[in-house]
Amino acid sequence: MLVLGLESSCDETGVALYDSEKKQLLAHSLHSQIAMHAEYGGVVPELASRDHVDRIVGLVEECVLKANIAWQDIDVIAYTQGPGLGGALLVAAGFAHGLALSLDKPLIPVHHLEGHLLSPLLSENKPQFPFVALLVSGGHTQFFKVADIGEYELLCESVDDAAGEAFDKTAKLLGLPYPGGAELSRLAAFGNDKAYTFPRPMLHSKDLNMSFSGLKTAVLTKIMELTQDTQRELSDNEIYDIAASFQAAAVEVLRKKAQKALELTGLTRLVVAGGVGANQALRAALKKLNAEVYFPELQWCTDNGAMIALAGAMHLDQREKTQSFTVKPRWSLTDINN
Repeated sequence: MLVLGLESSCDETGVALYDSEKKQLLAHSLHSQIAMHAEYGGVVPELASRDHVDRIVGLVEECVLKANIAWQDIDVIAYTQGPGLGGALLVAAGFAHGLALSLDKPLIPVHHLEGHLLSPLLSENKPQFPFVALLVSGGHTQFFKVADIGEYELLCESVDDAAGEAFDKTAKLLGLPYPGGAELSRLAAFGNDKAYTFPRPMLHSKDLNMSFSGLKTAVLTKIMELTQDTQRELSDNEIYDIAASFQAAAVEVLRKKAQKALELTGLTRLVVAGGVGANQALRAALKKLNAEVYFPELQWCTDNGAMIALAGAMHLDQREKTQSFTVKPRWSLTDINN
């Protein structure tokens, strides 16, 4: 069956067409709002929603043209129902319901995080169930035990800032441009990751939970120590070293917790997904684990329509002709079946 996937949960408008029988992505289109939000130093929800409205029709038409299909060839429409920005979610949801009504096609609401979790299945080297999944992004840092499609057990999560959020906030402290986390990771390659000793919060805790807020605060303290007395700005080398030292601390926490999650579950496969999954230092560290480690291709780490189309294809048995028009800005992955 041919699944159309629609994503508009935050600052990317994504559209894709996935063939469930061939297990093949036929086409995908994506528009990122980074340039627009960079002027404000972060995502502006109202602007994000308006831009989704402006983009989604053109992107769907582009995707249909790329796949060389007719509109009636679409068998089912999948869309991100949540979590995300309420106004932004309404764009894909509204378009999906309108298109489904006009084409007389069924709908499948998709959990955004499940899309990320399943995104490595878009690669040729696909993980087999069961596995431990690390969802690591700007809004979430969580470990799940994944038994099968829809069977997700939360093992642990960050008790405060998500790892991606800590990257972004630390980048802002360093005066780096939006999106800060990606820029911090780029500059870290020029620095000495042993220049400053930053804490590894909860590294040795008995549970699997994580904390990144204190790490960010330690960076602020170091910046003040370096600049307050001299009334000067950080040098380029100091920025590089702070970025590298911060990244090393965050990566070590994630690596140690990943190893512990594998040991506690007795599983030997780790799937990493989410925006921070693109971080090269994290990838290098996790590849050293005594486990099979799977990452999505870099283009599938950020929000996209392909992961939504794939997740929809995995839930074809749940397609419905009529559904209530609702979105879920707050929606735990463990409540996916509710």
